[in-house]
Amino acid sequence: MRDPATEAFVTHRNLLFTVAYEMLGSAADAEDVLQETWLRWVQVDVDQVQDQRAYLVRTTTRQALNRLRTLSRRRESYVGPWLPEPMLTAPDVAEDVELAESVSMALMLVLETLTPTERAVFVLREAFDLDYDEIAAAVGKTPAAVRQIAHRARRHVNARRPRAAVTAAETRAALDSFRRALATGDLQNLLDVLAPEIVLVSDGGGIKQAAVRPVVGASKVARFMLGGIGKITEALTLEPTVVNAGPALLVRLDGHLDGIMAVRVESGLIVGLYYVRNPEKLTRLGAETRLSRH
Repeated sequence: MRDPATEAFVTHRNLLFTVAYEMLGSAADAEDVLQETWLRWVQVDVDQVQDQRAYLVRTTTRQALNRLRTLSRRRESYVGPWLPEPMLTAPDVAEDVELAESVSMALMLVLETLTPTERAVFVLREAFDLDYDEIAAAVGKTPAAVRQIAHRARRHVNARRPRAAVTAAETRAALDSFRRALATGDLQNLLDVLAPEIVLVSDGGGIKQAAVRPVVGASKVARFMLGGIGKITEALTLEPTVVNAGPALLVRLDGHLDGIMAVRVESGLIVGLYYVRNPEKLTRLGAETRLSRH
C-alpha cells in the first residue's frame, strides 16, 4: 500500500515530467525538477491540499522556471547549435495531435526563442490548457499580466511554428526515400526528397563533430550529409524510429549508437533536419518515455 503523497505523485508523474520537459527541452533536467518537486511535496500535509494536480503542476513549474533561467545562461556558451534532448515516444503520443506538436523538435526549437516566463505561460496555456488564474499562481504574476504574456508568446510562436499538415503516409515515404538515398550515396535521389529551403541543425555539443551553424538549402545539406558519410569507415545503419512524436532515424556505426536524425516533412519533402550527436543527449533512446497532458 502506497501512502497518499506517493500515490498522488505517481498518478500525476507523467504530466509533471511533460510540463518540465516542454519548459526545459532536456529530459535529464526535467527528471531533476521532478526530484525537487517530490522533496517539496513530501513536506506538505496532503490532506490540506484541495487540488493535488494543480498544486503539483504549480510546484513543478516554479522549479522548472528556476532551472530554465540557469540553463539559458549556460546555453550561451554551448558549442555550436543547441537542440532539445530527443526521446523515444509511444504511439499514443503521436495520436494526440496537440501533445505531438508541443513536444516536436521543430516547436521545441521555437520555444527556445521565448523568455523563461513566456515559455512557461505558453506551455501551460497552449499545451495543458490551464486557466489564467492557475498559470498566474505558478509563475508569480497577476492573471491580467499572464493574459498579456500569453498573447505575446502566442503571436511570437505562431509566426515561426510549422503550419503545413502532413499525413503519416507522406512522412513515411519521405523518410524512406531519404534513408535510401543516404545509404546508397545517391546525390540526385537525396536532392529529390529535400525541400529547396531545407534547414539542417546539428548538435555535437563540442564532443562530436557537427556543423557550427545551421546548413541551409538542399544542395548544401545534401553535400554536407554525403560528404560526412563518405568519411565514415565503420558500417553505417539507419534505423527508422519515432522521437518526440515525429519520424527519425537512429544512426549506428558498427552497431553503436552515433546519433539521432529527426525530420520535419511538408508537402512530401523534408524541410527540417535535426541531427543530435552529443552523447549526453542520447540517453533516452533505449526505451519509450511516457508523456501526458492530463
